[in-house]
Amino acid sequence: MTIFFVVIIGLGWFVSYYYGNPNILYIFVLFSIVMNIASYWYSDKIVLKMTRAKEAKREEYFDLYTTVENLAITAGLPKPRVYVIQDESPNAFATGRDKNHAVVAVTTGLLGILNKVELEGVIAHELSHIGNRDMLLSTVVVVLVGFVAIVSDMFMRSMLFGGRSNSREGGGQLGAIIMIVGIILSILAPVIAILIQLAISRKREFLADSSGALLTRYPEGLAGALEKISKYSKPMVGASNATAHLFISNPFGGQALKGMHKLFMTHPPVEERIKALRQN
Repeated sequence: MTIFFVVIIGLGWFVSYYYGNPNILYIFVLFSIVMNIASYWYSDKIVLKMTRAKEAKREEYFDLYTTVENLAITAGLPKPRVYVIQDESPNAFATGRDKNHAVVAVTTGLLGILNKVELEGVIAHELSHIGNRDMLLSTVVVVLVGFVAIVSDMFMRSMLFGGRSNSREGGGQLGAIIMIVGIILSILAPVIAILIQLAISRKREFLADSSGALLTRYPEGLAGALEKISKYSKPMVGASNATAHLFISNPFGGQALKGMHKLFMTHPPVEERIKALRQN
């Protein structure tokens, strides 16, 4: 999080230097704070709208509802609201600003392929995200990544269309050096921000797997669920880069990547997650 804010301040300082207006830096910091607060309070509504999730009625989804209810009691958490997404791709996620305003959502595809023990493993994983406060962290990270990407894109476009500043003119060798550094920063900042986001997401998935296994006292339930989920290669209908890291499995489908490609994955390889669960 510290690196994120350093990157934002660095971008803000450079853009303010480029345009000769120090107020731009203050605007950067203020805007990032406002966006964080807004996303914190309305994160659940935003995510549910983006994924087209509908609230699950106890009568219609009795097994799901009671599973969430029982595991929430076991975990010592308030029962989160339960939502269902009409999608054949098996997946699930948790969102909300804290444990008192949490949501657990699953797809109809997930309910169709998992048995009771496997469903408990998935729900325990999502409740662990709530208990570990991963939702707050992921929400703040998403906002910061988006902000860095937007600012970098705006600055690069302004340069392409001939934007200039008084401070850049006549800046001499120092101005040229700062300009080159700023361009490099504008290009690399979004990449760095995304890599940090993905690294955080992968670490929290491993933690939620471990915490979920402790909650059910049966790691094989979640391991079996992950095996079934990984065999479904088709992406979710409403898959989005903005919400991909929230799901228990990559909503874009596909097989696990190796080597350097793993840096750009929103989730750890399923094989590694299953291996960790079965070794404990």
